[in-house]
Amino acid sequence: MNRQKRIIRASWIGIGVNSLLAISKIAGGYVFNSLAVIGDGIDSANDVGTYFITLIAARIMVRPPDPKFPYGYNRAEAVATKLLSFFIFFIGAQLVFSSVIDLWNGTSRHIPAFGAIVVTLISVVVKLILSYWQMKEGKSISSKMLIANAHNMRNDIILSLGVLVGVSFSYALQQDWLDHFIGLLVGLWILKVAFELFKETSFELMDSVDDTAIYAQIFEAVNSVKEANNPHRLRVRRLSNLLMIDLDIELDESLTMKQAHVIGIEVENAIKANLDNVYDIMIHFEPLGNVEENETYGVHQQDI
Repeated sequence: MNRQKRIIRASWIGIGVNSLLAISKIAGGYVFNSLAVIGDGIDSANDVGTYFITLIAARIMVRPPDPKFPYGYNRAEAVATKLLSFFIFFIGAQLVFSSVIDLWNGTSRHIPAFGAIVVTLISVVVKLILSYWQMKEGKSISSKMLIANAHNMRNDIILSLGVLVGVSFSYALQQDWLDHFIGLLVGLWILKVAFELFKETSFELMDSVDDTAIYAQIFEAVNSVKEANNPHRLRVRRLSNLLMIDLDIELDESLTMKQAHVIGIEVENAIKANLDNVYDIMIHFEPLGNVEENETYGVHQQDI
């Protein structure tokens, strides 16, 4: 099964499981007199929306390159992940705001029934399993969307655990303020995760490289080709899980075009042997000893 199909399958599984959890928690919170559990169910309903975003992005990504998008549609994943960060931020902000207001006003709730604890505990177990599988699947295919969803579900687990603790103490001690305080802490954590996801996708859209050690790997690969000299002005950017590489190398000016082409192929093969998920490599040939004063961008060997 290819990468896009695995993302689509994971999205449908996430939609199905979260739909069941949302319905059970909203209904359970209503039956067992717990607004906290109802709120947890609404959060699961939001997860259904995030999975639909993932599903739509996965279907966009399978489109072949065209004149309007000559590099393809892989960056739809970064855009979708950024939208997910907004969803996560909204949930966290909503939780923080409601918790602060309730604590400030001393809002009183009815004491929940024991069934609310059972519903929340089942939700935690199910989401633990789903989050583990989504994270494993996302890492195996280098999908930031699935990894973001797995992080979101882990936040949901923390949220549900907070609800579980709050509801349990409310039930045991006949007090209701604890779930407000725990909700505030959980909301702040969710805001932190949303910000980190937003920052990560912003770096990708700005052609940033998160692991700069990749430059040393590329220079090492190029230097292993005897006829390729002075690799410089190296640029690397990501298209989802794929790498776009541009660089300049110097060749003996007496070489024929065919000989230069053969060396270029050797350089490409050397780089692909050192790195996974290379989408394309663009090489600019220059005569040996060429100096251009206006080459102010890109990474040079002395920079690393």
